[in-house]
Amino acid sequence: MIVRFEGEVYRWEARTDSDWYFVALPPDLSEEIRETQTYRRGFGGVRVDATIGSSTWRTSIFPQTGGFYVLPLKRAVRDAEGIVPDGVVLVDLSVLDT
Repeated sequence: MIVRFEGEVYRWEARTDSDWYFVALPPDLSEEIRETQTYRRGFGGVRVDATIGSSTWRTSIFPQTGGFYVLPLKRAVRDAEGIVPDGVVLVDLSVLDT
């Protein structure tokens, strides 16, 4: 499954000392992934290849309360692509089988 979506970047605020940033997948796309993916990793994560701009990396998306998944944004990707909190990014996501 390969998808494209836009989302707003936000900082994880559960811990004030964290430097974790995410972008939420749209609810309808999250539902489609949940229905088609039977293999999940720890914490319910689904393995993906993500691309923003010219940066591609392998990671997992994670389910959140409210029924949607979030994509963590590595510092190296944020720096390379000039991604800032509250900015909007265009994401290409390839959902992997394992």
